[in-house]
Amino acid sequence: MAAMAGRAAALRGSGGRFRWRTRVAAGGVRGAAQDAAGRQDYDLLVIGGGSGGLACAKEAAQLGKKVAVVDYVEPSPRGTRWGLGGTCVNVGCIPKKLMHQAALLGDMIRDAPHYGWDVPRQVPHDWRKMAEAVQNHVKSLNWGHRVQLQDRKVKYFNIKASFVNEHTVCGVTKGGKEIEGALEHGITSDDIFWLKESPGKTLVVGASYVALECAGFLTGLRLDTTVMIRSIPLRGFDQQMSSLVTEHMASHGTHFLRGCTPSRVKKLPDGQLQVTWKDLASGREDMGTFDTVLWAIGRLPETRSLNLEKAGVNTNPNSHKILVDAQEATSVPHIYAIGDAAEGRPELTPTAIMAGRLLAQRLCGQTSDLMDYDNVPTTVFTPLEYGCVGLSEEEAVARHGEEHVEMVCLREPPQLVLGLHFLGPNAGEVTQGFALGIKCGASYRQVVQTVGIHPTCAEEVAKLRIAKRSGLDPTVTGC
Repeated sequence: MAAMAGRAAALRGSGGRFRWRTRVAAGGVRGAAQDAAGRQDYDLLVIGGGSGGLACAKEAAQLGKKVAVVDYVEPSPRGTRWGLGGTCVNVGCIPKKLMHQAALLGDMIRDAPHYGWDVPRQVPHDWRKMAEAVQNHVKSLNWGHRVQLQDRKVKYFNIKASFVNEHTVCGVTKGGKEIEGALEHGITSDDIFWLKESPGKTLVVGASYVALECAGFLTGLRLDTTVMIRSIPLRGFDQQMSSLVTEHMASHGTHFLRGCTPSRVKKLPDGQLQVTWKDLASGREDMGTFDTVLWAIGRLPETRSLNLEKAGVNTNPNSHKILVDAQEATSVPHIYAIGDAAEGRPELTPTAIMAGRLLAQRLCGQTSDLMDYDNVPTTVFTPLEYGCVGLSEEEAVARHGEEHVEMVCLREPPQLVLGLHFLGPNAGEVTQGFALGIKCGASYRQVVQTVGIHPTCAEEVAKLRIAKRSGLDPTVTGC
């Protein structure tokens, strides 16, 4: 969880320094050169070695600043640890996309006979071989990040950080806080990518994009997979598209328990897990047995152990995220927060990277540009991928009124496109291209005047002619 907390950068005022102090345990802190009091001064001290923190640190170092990165990974309740690079590299985007690709390859093998390929009907999948390849790739990225820091002369401390005051941060080698509420049974999404053996029959608890992505590739690897949803899937995304995502998953073998919450998990003598859940509509209890229970119910930033109150940094008491302004500044002018740890920011790697670089450039007097958080594209890597940029239909109607919105664009000329939502193969690649147009203020007229590339899925965006309120069937029946 340290990667979620960290992306917080701190810089002393103009011409000043930021002080780093280590509390040395027996044997000292490996690799940390320090004075007799264990203190070192830096122009920029970055707490958290995730995407945003590393981008900020490397950019500032390239611009001539003396920089250090402090990063420590709190093990998951099951004891899973990982290296430098944050959530995305170790337990997020990278291993998720690789396992998603493994599942897609399985689908292609099953489709191959229809294209004339003579392949066996049942092709077994080796989880151990896949996991080893994925984990080795992740470790190579960990090493690559360390080499990049070294090349840029950024000091790296693999240690927990805690504020002493607004200008001093200390590191503690041992005795971090205990993990509260550690799960007696089950694993988290942090653990699934580091399992040596197949999880077998799996219950995924949660309906976030992480939950659905994990359930999707588990089903694709031909594992019996069930998703337990308390309320709605993909909260915050366009709900029509969210329904299409789960409908496709259900039609391809993923089971769904809707409107249910787990009440207890019991380990049986044979090692299986007996899960009891409650149906919220009827109040009835039911149960089932699984080999693995995967909890994917969201993350909290690991900010409480930073002792931010000693520095005067304000946080949201509910989310524990750090309150920032448009310049990424906190309530203390020389302390900044970017990425997942900052309140109201998209929890996306590319936004954290860009925000980190821009922050470093502003601090070094290279630019006054601020990070633009509007129209940020993203993709949910479920079996049928869902890419989106801009407003959902719900957000567009709430902001502009239903009478002014059509096809998630304004009805009045020049009919600016407010959002684009694409469900299909390679959705990320498709959405990335259209995101540029929307960022540049594309209108509906400009979209439909764009010549499509045939035959592709992406060309359907340029052929949109049917509004949902028309009631007409949009099914494509020809070229």
